[in-house]
Amino acid sequence: MVTHHTPKIPLSLNIEKLDTHMTRIVVTGAAGFIGSNIIKGLNARGMDNIIAVDDLKQGDKFRNIADLRIADYVDADTFYTAFAQGAYGKVEAVFHEGACSDTMEQDGKYMMANNYTLTCRLFEACQKQGSRLLYASSAATYGGSNTFSEDPRFELPLNVYGYSKLLFDQVMRRIALPHPHYQVVGFRYFNVYGPREQHKGRMASVAFHQFHQYQKEGKVKLFGEYGGYPAGGQMRDFVFIDDVVAVNLWFFDNPHISGIYNLGTGRAQPFNDIAITVVNTLREKAGENPLTLDDAVAAGMIEYIPFPDALRGKYQSYTQADLTRLRGTGCDHVFSSVEQGVRAYVNALGN
Repeated sequence: MVTHHTPKIPLSLNIEKLDTHMTRIVVTGAAGFIGSNIIKGLNARGMDNIIAVDDLKQGDKFRNIADLRIADYVDADTFYTAFAQGAYGKVEAVFHEGACSDTMEQDGKYMMANNYTLTCRLFEACQKQGSRLLYASSAATYGGSNTFSEDPRFELPLNVYGYSKLLFDQVMRRIALPHPHYQVVGFRYFNVYGPREQHKGRMASVAFHQFHQYQKEGKVKLFGEYGGYPAGGQMRDFVFIDDVVAVNLWFFDNPHISGIYNLGTGRAQPFNDIAITVVNTLREKAGENPLTLDDAVAAGMIEYIPFPDALRGKYQSYTQADLTRLRGTGCDHVFSSVEQGVRAYVNALGN
């Protein structure tokens, strides 16, 4: 029989009494892109004593966790206070992926409350409860820099989203990382793409949008010349979601390692590489021969559009993760190239 806590700590289940012999894990942002994929990765290890935390005001996000195994779902509005009060018993680790990730959000008060203040509360609760914290930072902390190394000299956020992530990283550097009681790891995600991002709308990856553009219009669209780069030539460090999960789980397996680390491939590739991979993967599925980039442009399958004024001065034309610190931990994970990752993603989207 399911028992309920008193209204003082509003939970759906008396989770503290369930599965006490198993490692208990919390994933915030559980129905989001990275959070749901982390749960999938944990499930693949046979781990399902997972408390999934999210806000399902956007109801369609349920699809991201419908095929996953969890112990309980808790709404974000009630979780943080309940966790701080010890409502969940012994939690080994919290994968904190819950945040406002819209880089175009202009409400700084909202952004700071969600991405900074709430994360500070969670960190304090984790240290009190004896839980490890593995959290999502962002490459947006580098902003206008052309060097992407985990060093304050190169941290120049271009928007309040990047600043909200940077400020928490700075707090961790000052009070947690010098002498952590329990593991604290921040991951500076670069441009992540892959399955379970369909709910993100305009914030979904270029690969996701180009897949649907090609299916609908027979062409994909890229920004034209900007920032000294030719059309489609702006370069980013694009990292496949399976690689992001693998690195998160590597740190989970190494609880003695704390720090802030870039999580990208270490290899910048132009947006043109994504476009031609999307086009050729879909052409292959249709039984058609692959094209060169020039041939695809000439055939109208890749179209360049004017760079939007709203993004001028707020856009990173080049990113490439410096993996020196990550490799220094002993993490030797081999990352997928754009050609490998986007091909796998497009094939998954087409199924």
